[in-house]
Amino acid sequence: MRFEAISWERLADTVADRVDRAVPGDGSDWLKVGVDGAPAAPGGEFAERVAAVLRSRGRSVLVVATDGFLRPRSLRFEHGKQDPDAYYSDWYDTGALWREVFGPLEPGGSGRVLPDLWNPVTDRATRSPAVPLPPGGVLLLHGPFLLGHWYPFDLTLHLRLSPGALARRTEQSWTLPAFARYESEVGPADTADAVVRADDARRPAWTGWRDR
Repeated sequence: MRFEAISWERLADTVADRVDRAVPGDGSDWLKVGVDGAPAAPGGEFAERVAAVLRSRGRSVLVVATDGFLRPRSLRFEHGKQDPDAYYSDWYDTGALWREVFGPLEPGGSGRVLPDLWNPVTDRATRSPAVPLPPGGVLLLHGPFLLGHWYPFDLTLHLRLSPGALARRTEQSWTLPAFARYESEVGPADTADAVVRADDARRPAWTGWRDR
């Protein structure tokens, strides 16, 4: 896999250019973009950077973090608080993401997206109101383990960290086997439309867009 050095600013512009040329693959009125990466990667920051560029061009954008769709503690910690397999498959409420985020953006959908569902600190529902995303708007969803769920993304980027960088920058080291499993079972670097190497947060590099 060959990488080309690029700045975060130029990468955000490049992603926005691609979004501007894209057409929703499901025939809906909304583009869905996934920024996949471990919490140690700057996925949220980059998603917000892309959103700012798109908004400056007159596009409506909604940024959603999968951390707002964690399951309750009773389900996340059913097998203990540090179970990497549970972290990989049970922590994130994929059903709620389908229902509350992607469902409203299907053809004929309302466009009213729930930005978050569960507060992991209080372990209670956030009760956030749905946010209307007008036709022509863009959803930017960021978080770990996004690929492999058949989410209807029109464009995906995988923020890659080498095993060494991931280990150094991950505070909860017990989660590392979950990311190894993700690499083995899903192969995000082979699945995403582009891969961004983020070992050095100041000097990213990327593969460019894959032809599919």
